[in-house]
Amino acid sequence: MAKRRSFIKNLGAVSLASALPFSSRGNGPQYETENTVQVGLIGVHSMGWADLMSFLKNPGTHCIALCDVDHPLLESRADELEAATGHRPATYGDHREFLKADGLQAVFIGTPDHWHCIQMIDACQAGKDVYVEKPIANSIYEANLMVEAAAKYGRVVQVGQWQRSDPHWIGALEYRRKGTLGRIRQVKAWADVSYGRGFEVLPDSPTPAGVDYNRWLGPAPERPFNRNRFHGSFRYFWDYAGGLMTDWGVHMIDMVLAGMNAQAPMSVMAIGGKLAFPDNAAETPDTLTTVYDFGDFSFIWEQFMAMGRSPYLDDPGEPGVAFIGENGILAINRKQWQVLPLQEDGKYRLSPTPPRYSNQSGLDAHTLNFLECIKSREPTHCTIEMGRDAALVAHLGNIAYRSGKKLEWQETSGSITNFDDAVEYLKPEYRAPWKLWKG
Repeated sequence: MAKRRSFIKNLGAVSLASALPFSSRGNGPQYETENTVQVGLIGVHSMGWADLMSFLKNPGTHCIALCDVDHPLLESRADELEAATGHRPATYGDHREFLKADGLQAVFIGTPDHWHCIQMIDACQAGKDVYVEKPIANSIYEANLMVEAAAKYGRVVQVGQWQRSDPHWIGALEYRRKGTLGRIRQVKAWADVSYGRGFEVLPDSPTPAGVDYNRWLGPAPERPFNRNRFHGSFRYFWDYAGGLMTDWGVHMIDMVLAGMNAQAPMSVMAIGGKLAFPDNAAETPDTLTTVYDFGDFSFIWEQFMAMGRSPYLDDPGEPGVAFIGENGILAINRKQWQVLPLQEDGKYRLSPTPPRYSNQSGLDAHTLNFLECIKSREPTHCTIEMGRDAALVAHLGNIAYRSGKKLEWQETSGSITNFDDAVEYLKPEYRAPWKLWKG
């Protein structure tokens, strides 16, 4: 899993001073608060930090507060901001105190998945706009609560499924909507990643100095500290996340839903397991094939850890999506998209086209859109409803795998109709004193 960690680290590794707009640099604070959007970040370790750095590239933005349970890391991040801007953000270990920061307008949430629901709803209740990382929650029930809360409190919400703002993906999906491919009867998406080796079982150990581990666990079950469950590798344990399916899967599933104008499947089944590394520390599968029935098309998700060979496009280890039509296949990943024509009687049904390559930052476009929507109060490119739909599809796939059942999903009632024990997977049990929002 080293490559995944390196990818995230590199997103935030650009020199902070060079990333920020000129007006934010100097020997002291140079902010005009009247015309500046003041934001804060909860969860400063990896993707949350990358999101904040991207947002602060825009003039008229200012970070006034940071929050994390890892005190040494928190103070290090505050040092970085102070060195680059001349202004040191206030630091907090409790997100509820963080939300009281004077002048705070919007919040970035980059914590592990099991915290997203509580922190996003608390932020909405406090009158803040929210950028929340994907998947929006660690269960379908929590995802639905977040949709309700955003509507109740009238907040602008951007979900970190940033392909929605990326011109590269937008152009590819525009091609798909032209109808040139003919009827789409199947869509495939994949994360055949090159990382995954070496995640060895480690013994439990004392909590590192300066880490509030009880607060890191939050609503999750109480367990001894283990480094495998902390920071980036949390996502391979069911208490906090859903493995590759809710990591890369949510990004690619979101593009499937956008490209097909779809919301929820009728049924889902899955097969896989820890087939490559049966004895490593992860709980989530390293190999998984999931089949969804959307009625007028089928969708197949596949994931292979430590494989590093993707279908359709020659980009080893790069997750992607393929829309399979009567006339050809549109294959897309973050680096390129290409149309692969089908043949009939020795003739192409479509004119061959060269690959189109990405040359812009989708994340930067996404955080800019969030800034614009904070000001305009218009819906963002990736609303909380879009985040809920992608999370729903991903979680249903994991539930099918974990239960070993073909699941029938009824979207109108929001229920799995053929599995009496489904609530065990749909709705979490929070550890006291944390409670699910009642609306």
